[in-house]
Amino acid sequence: MKLHSSATYQPELAQRYARVATSLQLIIPFAKLEHIGSSSVPGAISKADLDVCMIVDGACLEQVVQTLKRHAYTEKMDTLRTGELCMLECQHTENEHAVQVVASGSQFEELFLVFRTLLRAKPELLAQYNQVKLNSVGLGSELYRRAKSEFISATLAAYRNTA
Repeated sequence: MKLHSSATYQPELAQRYARVATSLQLIIPFAKLEHIGSSSVPGAISKADLDVCMIVDGACLEQVVQTLKRHAYTEKMDTLRTGELCMLECQHTENEHAVQVVASGSQFEELFLVFRTLLRAKPELLAQYNQVKLNSVGLGSELYRRAKSEFISATLAAYRNTA
């Protein structure tokens, strides 16, 4: 796994997000879309992948997932799946991306949006997150994800205690 500096990947992924968001709005016009993940945070190092958060009413989440599957999306099987969260991937070469379909008002909406906002607002927090990634990059994808998850959980817990 290779990590990239923000200058080397963020401009291209910002353009890709704009293309993907336009396409997704045509498929699911009532969804709220948010650019999430490291590519949405200036200065964040990343694997240079694009993540989109699609926020929908919880009552129609499964219908949205099925609609996306009919449009060349595949469900990620090695990730958390609940009635409020489904992670999908689109492997088209020029627009490769992941979509996190989340129920509006769920803990997952907070997870993605609050964490992104905190990283954007707090340079010292972003520096810590970047360091967690750098320290974990050689450990394999499972331990890398676990280190990131632990950092995110601790950050959100600290946020809740001060909010």
